[in-house]
Amino acid sequence: SDLQKQEERGELLQPLIFVLLVLCSILLYFKVSLMDPGFVKPEEEVKEGEDKGQGAVILQLPGDIKLRRCGYCLVKQPMRAKHCQQCQHCVRRYDHHCPWLENCVGERNHPLFIVYLSVQLVVLLWGGRVAWSGLYFEQSREWLQHNIFLLVSFLLILIFTIVVLLLLVSHLYLISCNTTTWEFMSHHRISYLRHSELENPFDQGIILNLWRFFC
Repeated sequence: SDLQKQEERGELLQPLIFVLLVLCSILLYFKVSLMDPGFVKPEEEVKEGEDKGQGAVILQLPGDIKLRRCGYCLVKQPMRAKHCQQCQHCVRRYDHHCPWLENCVGERNHPLFIVYLSVQLVVLLWGGRVAWSGLYFEQSREWLQHNIFLLVSFLLILIFTIVVLLLLVSHLYLISCNTTTWEFMSHHRISYLRHSELENPFDQGIILNLWRFFC
């Protein structure tokens, strides 16, 4: 049969991989949006210099920078934590609150967020290629009527691809510098950065920054 011939030629493998990638991106979306991004619990009182993974770099900060209690939830904030007004919690290594996920991106789900963006980008590029291959251009009203849905789909995919690509590239750049979106945007308002002698006291080199983040 035609189905068997297509299977023998490997033509069914690509649609299967595409569907699996779409399912993977959906699962990653729910995983990142529903998981704990690193909420600071009241029972997890952190002593100065004991913040996970930051002991080596805290020594480079001025001695008068002390851990402070959050004015909203009254927990003692670890270094690099921030209170999120939407989530009503302090989040460890706070990056940003994502409105599409309805959740914060922080210490625990930031690596999975990067994986989600990467898979989503692959899906969008693949879908854009398929949509483009189905288009043949003619300057006629009939062509536009028959291809309007495919054309709109391609334009939407193109817009989302640009957005996801820019978001992924910007996050990878910040990760390679061992900084967060919040620290990058609010450097002048954060005490441990404003009073530091170094531009970025957490930067340990691109390789080590990436290794600590992903591994």
